Amino acid sequence: LDMPAVIDVISKGAAQSWQMENRAQTMLQGDYAFGFAVDWMRKDLGILFTEAEMLGLDLPITRQIDRFYADVQAMGGGRWDTSSLLERLIEEQK
Repeated sequence: LDMPAVIDVISKGAAQSWQMENRAQTMLQGDYAFGFAVDWMRKDLGILFTEAEMLGLDLPITRQIDRFYADVQAMGGGRWDTSSLLERLIEEQK
């Protein structure tokens, strides 16, 4: 796919977001050396899971995303921006 064209089309619809506007180009370049680190996201998700457990809440989709972030950490991406989830998905396709 012509990814710049895909991003252009998607960004004009309901998928338009801050992430799309500010991270699409760096994601295409594989540049994640900025922004909110995966390590910090996992720390915050840990706090969320503790609170959710105390409230008796089950967050299966959030837990799956946390597992994906753990995979990014295992790839050496703990300090990468959270948009680096793309690398996890790319790795899965190999």
